Amino acid sequence: QVQLVESGGGLVQAGVSLRLSCAASRLTFSAYAMGWFRQAPRKEREFVAAISWSGRSTYYADSVKGRFTISRDNGKNTVYLQMNSVKPDDTAVYYCAADLRGGGRQEANAYDYWGQGTQVTVSS
Repeated sequence: QVQLVESGGGLVQAGVSLRLSCAASRLTFSAYAMGWFRQAPRKEREFVAAISWSGRSTYYADSVKGRFTISRDNGKNTVYLQMNSVKPDDTAVYYCAADLRGGGRQEANAYDYWGQGTQVTVSS
């Protein structure tokens, strides 16, 4: 089966930087757009960022625009989320997802495969 494994989460202080990684296996990685989503306790899963199959197009939620950067390395089958100037409101479980049909859609139900998530906790 397709596997997406997130890593890089942890407990950090507000204002610092963090980089999340998502490694894919059993997947033709370059054929998929990739997205990052997050879900805080008692909240719905929300879109964070997405990147096209080529890496040339990126999309961001307004809440993270200017602070987060999504990128991908198709040679390593890995997508990254660089998180700068993190805030307590960024605290959530972060999930990566793969979308075969789209080029960077914001709808969670459009994605075909999901990782198990990595916890990011930002203290003030």
